[in-house]
Amino acid sequence: MRRRLLAAVAALVLIVVGTVVLLAYVRGAETRALAGVRTVQVLVVDQPIAEGTPAEQLGELVRTEVLPAKAALQGRVTDLSALAGQLATVDLQPGEQLLASRFARPDDLQVPGTVPVPEGLQEVSVLLEPQRAVGGRLAAGDTVGIFVSLTQPDGKAASHAVLHDVLVTQVQGAPTPVDPAAGEPETASAGTPAPSSSLMVTLAVTAAQAEAIVFGVEHASLWFSLEPDGTDIPDTEPVTADTIYGKAFS
Repeated sequence: MRRRLLAAVAALVLIVVGTVVLLAYVRGAETRALAGVRTVQVLVVDQPIAEGTPAEQLGELVRTEVLPAKAALQGRVTDLSALAGQLATVDLQPGEQLLASRFARPDDLQVPGTVPVPEGLQEVSVLLEPQRAVGGRLAAGDTVGIFVSLTQPDGKAASHAVLHDVLVTQVQGAPTPVDPAAGEPETASAGTPAPSSSLMVTLAVTAAQAEAIVFGVEHASLWFSLEPDGTDIPDTEPVTADTIYGKAFS
């Protein structure tokens, strides 16, 4: 029994010694392989990094490695401070070198021709004929008033301004805006042809506002007005056939 125990201990010692010798040899081989070779430090992904991860959270997710200069990729990140304020644009896997091209600032990730949706709001899209969308001159970042025309329970038609100061986040199908810097006219009427098809206008709204807009699309008709900063928005009443003439001269 004692002989078996001694044999087991001896075997375990041999395994440990062999492992240490092997690791020392491997490290020595790496050192010998890099001898005379120009090396550089690179940041390598150590743990999976999900798309959208802020650069400020990378400290514990990456490690530094020494590689031959010819193995270092173009655009590698050598200092995490260079990525300050940026996010990962793709998922990164362990073993990858950290590349600047895989990070971007949040503003740069915004789809061209759109504006961010304010926190707490949602988006809803409406398909409108050009004359119902200010002749197609709407653009992302504009604010609009929304008018609904419908037939009331008493059978009378009515129109009313139901929403104001609604943010436009995207307009699809609008003509390309003119470029004053290129010597083109600054007025849309002079430099931009009228759209020949409907426009898809996307708005940032609350849930209650979305309900009003969806109701207007499903059961009535909508008309948008452009409301620049400083637009006077008085309280209004629905316009019917009985009140239209008074409205015209008020």
